[in-house]
Formats: sequence, structure tokens, C-alpha cells
Amino acid sequence: MKTYGIKIKKLYEDSVLPTRGSERSAGYDLYAHPDGGSVTIWPGETVKIGTGIAAATPPGWFGGVFARSGLASKQGLRPANCVGVVDEDYSGEIIVALHNDSHEARTVSFGDRIAQLVVIPYYIPGYTVVDELEETERGDGGFGSTGV
Repeated sequence: MKTYGIKIKKLYEDSVLPTRGSERSAGYDLYAHPDGGSVTIWPGETVKIGTGIAAATPPGWFGGVFARSGLASKQGLRPANCVGVVDEDYSGEIIVALHNDSHEARTVSFGDRIAQLVVIPYYIPGYTVVDELEETERGDGGFGSTGV
């Protein structure tokens, strides 16, 4: 399998570079670099937190910003948009909009792991406008139409 690299730019001297938790981890942990060193996220609130880095993916790849399972299950913090997309033509700071689903205020400090970046290939197939779609057994049934 061919290895593709991503380019990382530290935006500040003290920016923490992404790391992988283990040799087989799919994602790179992203670290908080909030203005002022820390930020409090109140219950039900969303706060944008910088990571202090920018990244460039290879052509045909994008960075998916996913929740860290421990942070989500233990602290109630997750990316507000569930999965963020860092397009290959975006060259600015990777920012994570963290949402607090818990009933307590949470503090995120400099160097905390706040999300994970998974680099994923994509394909844009294009589309054709048609008057009708082919009939299928399922038809327009959705939202539980095939079972619970």
C-alpha cells in the first residue's frame, strides 16, 4: 500500500503536534491551543478551540475531525458538527467546535487532547439530473422503514 503524507504547520512555537495513541490508531490526536490558556464550556454550549496547527492533505484526501471516545463518554465533550471536514484546499488553523453535552461546566486547557484527525480519501462522482429514478423495493421508506 502506498503511503501518503500530510504536511503540518505549527502556527505557534508551543503548538503541540498531532500524535497517534498507538501504532494502529487510525487518527491523530489534536491538542487544544486556546486563547488565554484555557476555556470553560458550559452545559449545552459550543466553543471553538484552536489547535495551533494547519495541515495539508494529499490531493483526493481530506481530514475528518472526529470525537475522542474517552472525552465524549467521560466528559460529554464532542465536536458540535459530529464530524468536521478539513478540505484539502483549506490552509488555515484547524479549529474544533466542542459542544458540552454534560450537565456540568468543563474546562479545556492548553495541551488537552480534544479531537482526532483521520485522513480519508474521497471521490467526487458528479451527478445527472433526471425526471425519474429507478423503482426499488424500498422506495421512499426511510427513518426506520427497514426495522428498528
